[in-house]
Amino acid sequence: MESAATDRPGQPAVEWLSTAEAASRLGITARTLYRFIDEGQLPAYRFGRVIRLRVAEVDDFIDTCRIEPGSLDHLYADPSQSSDSVPSAR
Repeated sequence: MESAATDRPGQPAVEWLSTAEAASRLGITARTLYRFIDEGQLPAYRFGRVIRLRVAEVDDFIDTCRIEPGSLDHLYADPSQSSDSVPSAR
């Protein structure tokens, strides 16, 4: 559940997520979330023993992970190559 910090005059409220909420929002495990944080891919903040993430920064992270069209061609077979052209093992 998202919670907003108290408004400071002239500044919008900061919305925070717990690590469980952030992991759920991203559809990943807590372990993967901690790895992203530890590797510097996702900013997080420690308040005593509690780790929180800003909603806006989690959303920015999601945007940076967008897959560009045409960038996954290495993951599927080239249709111009037929199975007949693959040498057989003898």
